[in-house]
Amino acid sequence: MTITRVVQHFSMSQTLWMTGVLALLPLGAACAVQPAQANSAQYQQTVQQQQTRDQLQKSQQQQQLHQDVSDNAKRPLANNPQAQQQMDQADRAQQDRDHATQQDLLNRQQNAADLPRVVPQPQPAPTSGG
Repeated sequence: MTITRVVQHFSMSQTLWMTGVLALLPLGAACAVQPAQANSAQYQQTVQQQQTRDQLQKSQQQQQLHQDVSDNAKRPLANNPQAQQQMDQADRAQQDRDHATQQDLLNRQQNAADLPRVVPQPQPAPTSGG
């Protein structure tokens, strides 16, 4: 059955109604894609937040390990004030580096959350010539 025969089969109001429905199909498809994209963006944000938490936890564990090693290294030097002072300075420097690393990680996470999300526009359906 050709398109002209289909059109002749329906009344004028039915034909207009079908034309309207067919014209709105791409809009409906685009609307259906948007919630999926919003869910995808939310999922990506959740994953990024979890990665940040994991990295912070790993950093804290490394700090604790470093502090334990440092405390053990100080024990034999308990009677040497100059060596103790150098070890304390090294500890403070390490703590400053650790703090800066963690702050950088948090800043990057915050900046990534503040960036506008780029949502790709749906591509128009290919039309077949004929």
